[in-house]
Amino acid sequence: MSLTSRTIGILALQGAYEAHAKTVRALGATPKLVRLPADLEGVDGLIMPGGESTTMLKFLERHNFFDTLKTFVQTTPTFGTCAGAILLAQDVEKPTQKSLAAIDITVERNAYGRQIDSTILTAPTKLEGGPLEMVFIRAPRITRTGPDVEILASRDEYPVLVRQGHLLAATFHPELSSDNRVHQLFLNLVR
Repeated sequence: MSLTSRTIGILALQGAYEAHAKTVRALGATPKLVRLPADLEGVDGLIMPGGESTTMLKFLERHNFFDTLKTFVQTTPTFGTCAGAILLAQDVEKPTQKSLAAIDITVERNAYGRQIDSTILTAPTKLEGGPLEMVFIRAPRITRTGPDVEILASRDEYPVLVRQGHLLAATFHPELSSDNRVHQLFLNLVR
């Protein structure tokens, strides 16, 4: 199946979901905004954007969405950024909270500080094409990775981009950068 025939769901509860949609479209796939469990029908992959993870959980409690999503991410390529990465994590700390427990990582919420501590860094990664621009906004920190988790980028010795099988998580916001390599990596997973 070609990339142009791929439909990428984007969880559109809050966060920069339109920026993800724009990037997905620019890379040749079709974005589909997902607000209800029925919207997952026909999507080949799902992006869960940043935002506030506890607020997202409140939205997901409606219409049995959390349980539907928990089943969905077990078999379908899914990419979580910032709050989306928190939702995908096996364990969430400071404070603890419910998650989809899909990727074998532990995440510490808001670990890099408040909104004023947000930053843009350029750092090397395992992706081809040289250093990657990474936009951190009230970012979580991955404090533990399981043995099957591949670390693709780090900040201060902590992973910031990880992959486990068909799942990808970033503690930064690749949709806010002009560099689309992280989204391309996800679309390659979907393909």
